[in-house]
Amino acid sequence: MIKIIAIGDIHADFGKLWAALKLAYAVDETGHPTPPVLDGRYQVVIMGDLVHPKTVNQYEMLTGREPFDFKDPKHLLSAARAQIRELYRIKKYQEAALGNIHIIFGNHDDAALNHEHLLGNAHGITHLEFEPEKGGVALPQDLQDWFAGFARDIHIGNTHFAHAGPLPSMSYFDDMFYADKESKRWWQQKGRFVTDAGYVFGVYGHTVMPDGVHIDELGRFAMIDAMDRRQFLELIYPNNLNEKPTYRAVIF
Repeated sequence: MIKIIAIGDIHADFGKLWAALKLAYAVDETGHPTPPVLDGRYQVVIMGDLVHPKTVNQYEMLTGREPFDFKDPKHLLSAARAQIRELYRIKKYQEAALGNIHIIFGNHDDAALNHEHLLGNAHGITHLEFEPEKGGVALPQDLQDWFAGFARDIHIGNTHFAHAGPLPSMSYFDDMFYADKESKRWWQQKGRFVTDAGYVFGVYGHTVMPDGVHIDELGRFAMIDAMDRRQFLELIYPNNLNEKPTYRAVIF
């Protein structure tokens, strides 16, 4: 039996990440992978977007600066440092896991690394902390190298994991990606994309699931950007990785 613990977009909510991993028995009290992770019986897939808190309140909790000022370089430095510290913890955890911790490259990771698109949201947030030309600081070079090594998608048996969706174009965060709303809407009416691509099952993030992990009614895919609801997806392969897994949303 192989279990996969798939965790949706992190967005610097590191406390929830570690809480989910502890509940899944994928990390021990010292921050190291547990024995079933080390021997491959458990594998962890993190769906990307490690950086950039979603809300002003999350920035304030992360930095201790209230109110958080997105134009103040000191506040941006605090946000960058807090995230960098936790990124090193995740990096160390992954490196100790003998290849059984997989991290998908998300569009926010891409923005922090390549600075080609300035991201924000309708709530007045602009993610500037890793933008040196706008008052922020660059990721340290070793973290840049680490981010650059994240996979855009992975296949574990016949299950596909990617940040936004099953199409190759959904894993490249260019102008077309941001202009095309299908990267957030495909799952509502075009779930056939998964089976058309030859996958038995697909797991994706990127689009917030306000009601928690969403599993397609035909059993073709799961949308798991549900950290706000304290949920992740657990997939079980009883015999081999080429069969269709059983799956369930786990509350932590």
